[in-house]
Formats: sequence, C-alpha cells, structure tokens
Amino acid sequence: MATKEIKTYSLTEMKDKYIGEIGTSDRDEYEYELRMDVLGKMIKSARQERHLTQEELGKLVGVQKSQISKLESSANSATIDTILKVFRALKAEINFNVKLEDNFVKLA
Repeated sequence: MATKEIKTYSLTEMKDKYIGEIGTSDRDEYEYELRMDVLGKMIKSARQERHLTQEELGKLVGVQKSQISKLESSANSATIDTILKVFRALKAEINFNVKLEDNFVKLA
C-alpha cells in the first residue's frame, strides 16, 4: 500500500494565507497585537518575579491597579512613557530596536 505524502506549511506560509502577506494592513495589525500581547506577558512575568501585586506595582508607577491589569492583558493601550515607567519600577532593562531601511538604530 502506498503512503500518502502530507504537505507541511511553515508558520509564515500559514500567516500569509490566513492573515495576509507582510506589508498588508491585516498582517501589520496582527503582528502589532502579537507584540503588545508579548509585552504584556513580559510585564506580568517581571512583576511576579519581583513578588509584587498589581496594586503595588501601580503605586510604584503612579497608576491604578486596573491600568496594570490592562497592560498585562494587552499593552496596546499604553503609552511608551507608561511602559518605560513600569519597567523602571520593576528594575528591569528594556531596549528598543528601530530598523531604518537596512540599518538598526538601538534605543535604550
């Protein structure tokens, strides 16, 4: 009996097919939301490693517990200033990389 070969797809191929190719508005929105979700999870993880509650972190940053909760569930409603304040309060280093054409500009 002949075996049937199964076609496999890479994650990029699946994203291209079901979300849209790189550069399309749907794909850009998806990638942005994914990065914000990861950033929120990083904030939560760092807070938990420091043994802080959301309320305690909020007091250190100068925001309400509810804003910390929103940041942790998805950081896309936060300003960069707030995100920087949160990481400073957590004594965590954060770096931004900006790519201008083929050159990276590193921002700390």
